[in-house]
Amino acid sequence: MAEPLIDLRALLVEHEDCDAGTVQKLRNALAQGGPQFRNLRDAADALKRKLDGGGGNPKKINLKLGIGYYFLGYMERAVEHLKHADTALACFYLGKALVARQDYDEALRAFDKAEKAGYTGSQVQLQRAGIYQKQGLTSQARATLTKHKDLESHSAEYHFQFANVFQAEGEQTAAVKHLERALELDPSHSGALFQLGYANDLAGNDDEAIGYYERCMKYPPIHIGAINNLGVLYEDNDKYDKAVECFSRMLKADPTDERARLFLKDAQASVTMYYHADDDSNMSRFAQVMELSVNDFELSVRARNCLKKMNVKTLGDLTRVTEAQLLASKNFGETSLQEIQDMLKSKGLRLGQSLEQGAQYDFRFRQQQHLTPEEQAVMGKPVSELNLSVRARKCMNRLGINSLGDLCNRTADELLEAKNFGITSLTEVREKLTAYGLKLRGD
Repeated sequence: MAEPLIDLRALLVEHEDCDAGTVQKLRNALAQGGPQFRNLRDAADALKRKLDGGGGNPKKINLKLGIGYYFLGYMERAVEHLKHADTALACFYLGKALVARQDYDEALRAFDKAEKAGYTGSQVQLQRAGIYQKQGLTSQARATLTKHKDLESHSAEYHFQFANVFQAEGEQTAAVKHLERALELDPSHSGALFQLGYANDLAGNDDEAIGYYERCMKYPPIHIGAINNLGVLYEDNDKYDKAVECFSRMLKADPTDERARLFLKDAQASVTMYYHADDDSNMSRFAQVMELSVNDFELSVRARNCLKKMNVKTLGDLTRVTEAQLLASKNFGETSLQEIQDMLKSKGLRLGQSLEQGAQYDFRFRQQQHLTPEEQAVMGKPVSELNLSVRARKCMNRLGINSLGDLCNRTADELLEAKNFGITSLTEVREKLTAYGLKLRGD
């Protein structure tokens, strides 16, 4: 039997008081999913009308409104109302909302005020440690946490903040252990869920990453990065409807987010596109045909000698030659041309095919022997130095692009043909290459 939904209107609108217990019930209600997020919006709207109408205690209504807006992700509104509540609980959540806005100095002042007003000192210290870490003061963050080692046995937030310190210090294994411990103590800790999702995302563990991100989405306020990364992973795993939903939520949260708008457009286009499992094997067979030697076919002496002079060794080489080039060769006439055309036709190929397709199957078309040592060094840099987004980075892996030189040997059309690589990713790649003075082939 399904658990009955917590009545958010009764909790926030009809009950006048609001304390830590109220906040926990609110979190539990949102974790129930379904219509609860919408129910919280409705309750917030009712509270706002009540405040505007002069009903009830303004400080208590501002407190509930501020906390409600915080969990809805409306940080600007949360800050506005919490500033008018002026209680220990209000100051604590004001600090958290200011952190979300990256107003760290003002957040520290809010947490100071919360502690002076009676909010639990250790909980305030954990938030301070988080701010220090975000400000790059890792040693100060560690020192603050070390003073509260007594929280190690029961505080998920303690382990979450220590994980952030270890990540800043490059100790990923230790960070993951603390994140996992945080979830053992509090399975609903959204920060730990996001960080574990991101760690698995970077490691290429798509299923695990999706699982953590999906759990993270159950516990507002929702990290915008979780929505974005989950949308990309959904696309990578052919769940285009779910990807559209994620990018739509991003755009709804910020209608000016052009990146989200482009991601949404790419995902919507992919809903009607299908990927066939035998595409890769077809490509492999095509590559094998392109590598067949022209000596494997019965050709006249005249045609064979002509191809030898032109250094044409494979069928792939022939697809990069035009009729005019063959006919310009000495002693090569229409009869020899027809002979070559028939040979290619038997394998589903034609003269000039690769040239027409931008040398799509010739990834080493651009010769680099004339580059200076400095240019060669740049072209040899790993593609990871571009710091590409998750989507673009995965495309590089699929195509076997390891260096900037490999990337510059690709055309825009080749990249766009890769699964889940759209205009947004192409623009990103071009911008990153421009910083090195490089371009894609054909740009």
